[in-house]
Amino acid sequence: MRVVQAMVGRFERNKDLWQEAVESTASHVGRIATIITGAVVDITREIGDLVADGVEMREAAKKAQIDEGELEKGELDEVPRLPSPDDVIDTHGEYLPDAT
Repeated sequence: MRVVQAMVGRFERNKDLWQEAVESTASHVGRIATIITGAVVDITREIGDLVADGVEMREAAKKAQIDEGELEKGELDEVPRLPSPDDVIDTHGEYLPDAT
């Protein structure tokens, strides 16, 4: 009987070790995913704030030019075309308008 008890004991220990390792790994991976998700949210928010600041500064500069008589009021509405996801990026990093 001692041989059977020793084998069951060894199997049980290995199972417990494997189970603990899987649980620990899953827990760490979950925490890492949470950190990455939070970072992506923060980065997206900062990029959005940066773009909003740029738009506000551009509008303020245009209004200042209108006030000084350098531009006509209608020119304020002219906004350059921004790249879209459908545009093609060439090998030099320049975008080409959507060819379709």
